[in-house]
Amino acid sequence: MTGREPAPSPVSGETRLALFDLDNTLLSGDSDYEWGQFLIDRGVLDRDEYEAQNNVFFEQYKAGTLDIHAYLQFALGTLARHTPEELEGWLAEFMEERIRPMIGGPALELVRRHLDAQDLCAVITATNSFVTAPIAREFGIPHLIATEPERAGRTFTGRVSGTPCFREGKIVRLHGWLAGLGRSLEAFADSTFYSDSQNDLPLLSLVKQPVAVDPDDLLAAEAARRGWPVISLR
Repeated sequence: MTGREPAPSPVSGETRLALFDLDNTLLSGDSDYEWGQFLIDRGVLDRDEYEAQNNVFFEQYKAGTLDIHAYLQFALGTLARHTPEELEGWLAEFMEERIRPMIGGPALELVRRHLDAQDLCAVITATNSFVTAPIAREFGIPHLIATEPERAGRTFTGRVSGTPCFREGKIVRLHGWLAGLGRSLEAFADSTFYSDSQNDLPLLSLVKQPVAVDPDDLLAAEAARRGWPVISLR
């Protein structure tokens, strides 16, 4: 890791909260985008029909202009077209071929430092929980706050369940998750959030220790203006 990294507090016993964005933060790539590309390469999705639109949404995300509901209608619809058994098989291949190569030693070390300090740790990501649950497990992070795809039994409907975990929605989902644990953000002695993206400025502005990780240009400028730590996990 490089840059100024906040030192862990001496307080223990899950009195600190550590939140990790996933795509382009802990991962050296975007799992949501790569899932679509993986299905295209497998011939599951039509390249001409899907790839161009996937790229458009990805550029909108990077620019901070993404309509999350339009994107989720597009992305979650792919889950609804296939059986749970098919999806689980592809997901296992996706983890091996696309995700594990995007997990680096510095990211694993950062997570391990917080886990060893007995911090309450969670991945908080806009990418849906079907794709991200095994990634959180790969890092050993026990909690996942993600966009939830709606299911009818075991089958996906193609719709989102509840509030998408994106921009201000991350704050809504975080408060809901903490309330379910009988906790509140304000009660933690320390709260840290690691992210690469301007889209996470609402939550970065809320925690006690915002940390920009390999940030995009807008987040880098905002971090410099506010004096936030900037680190690299690459």
